[in-house]
Amino acid sequence: MSPVLSRRAFVGGLATNTLWLATALGNGGTALVCADDARPPAAPPDWLTRWNKNITDQSQRRYADTELGEELGWLVSPFLNGFYYGYLATRDRRWVEQFVDWTDAILRRAVVELDGYPGWPKGDGSGGETPEYQADSLLGEAMLLRPIVLMAKKISQTPALHATWGERARSYLELAERIFLKWDSRDCWREVKGGGLWVVPTFGISRPSNTWSAGYATRKSTGFSHPANKQNHIARWLLALYDVTRKPVYQERAGHWFELLKSRLRTRDGGKYSVWNYWDPAGPWDYRPDGSPRHWVGVHPNGGYYQIDVEGIVDAFEHRLSFQRPDIDRLIATNREYMWNQQMKGARFQRIDGEAADPRWKNSPGTLWTALVPYDETLRRIFLANHDPSSWGGLASTPWFLSLSQP
Repeated sequence: MSPVLSRRAFVGGLATNTLWLATALGNGGTALVCADDARPPAAPPDWLTRWNKNITDQSQRRYADTELGEELGWLVSPFLNGFYYGYLATRDRRWVEQFVDWTDAILRRAVVELDGYPGWPKGDGSGGETPEYQADSLLGEAMLLRPIVLMAKKISQTPALHATWGERARSYLELAERIFLKWDSRDCWREVKGGGLWVVPTFGISRPSNTWSAGYATRKSTGFSHPANKQNHIARWLLALYDVTRKPVYQERAGHWFELLKSRLRTRDGGKYSVWNYWDPAGPWDYRPDGSPRHWVGVHPNGGYYQIDVEGIVDAFEHRLSFQRPDIDRLIATNREYMWNQQMKGARFQRIDGEAADPRWKNSPGTLWTALVPYDETLRRIFLANHDPSSWGGLASTPWFLSLSQP
């Protein structure tokens, strides 16, 4: 989520007592600024204390010292996001110190690969294992680098931080741009009908020969398209890079993905609600020799993936890319009117397609789409009534929410 726009939207909601109004903001996009006749409720005063204890305790695991590949995203980035938003929420320098400590620990463990780019290879690059090679993970690196880019920007814009960490911030940004060049040079970006997207390459570094594996020669035509949630994580990293560098290529690549994503969204119930698949084939590389897709096509039973997708859509909307206000309103209606059980305390959400919950994800067939909280008073009240600042998800979402009310 774009922190500047969302914070302005939220602060506007706290400062007024009229009906919701749509207000164009200076950095692009449209945000809701008002709630209802009552002043919107504030977060409980113990949230910050509970979050502080949780992230302090959890950080003792020191994933920054051990994780590689895709786990850089799933296990390390929640802490970097927590430290980053923790600083925004409190202006306490110790969160910057923690952030720098973790980031430097990760960067020290990078290896220089055959094409001269740094990486953290593990498995096949998509979370699986293969005996043929070791590969980097675009997803893991994108999730890792988004908060690093955002913190680099904050350091560069804050004299007191720049005096201590300015050189590090510059090096962090240079690294993020080199990682983009790495994946681009490895032919992992594909322009397709309706937009563009990233693929998982089918090659890596063979061990112990230290050469590219066989798939390197066919890299321009092979691969496997990342599912929507992973594409959205990557696109949000690129939008962060664009916000800092203003280089058009980052916005263009993200924009092409969002064009494709929007073309894949469907409506139901007379256009009131949105629904979309976890994965769709995008090109010849996504089909087997017999013509069947290499992955099933449909709505994933784990609702958490769609929360990630909505984060991407909101970020695109705030950057004026593909999605407009009616798209956001339809997502709000889907989450608030179709998915929600209408219970404020003990709120639960069904799947976006209405199908029965899968036993494997019986507790999360659907979720509150937190990225929409700044845009709808009801969803904000649901968040306040049900959020656990001591949870794993709360590592980042708690300080993110608290930072929204900061100037």
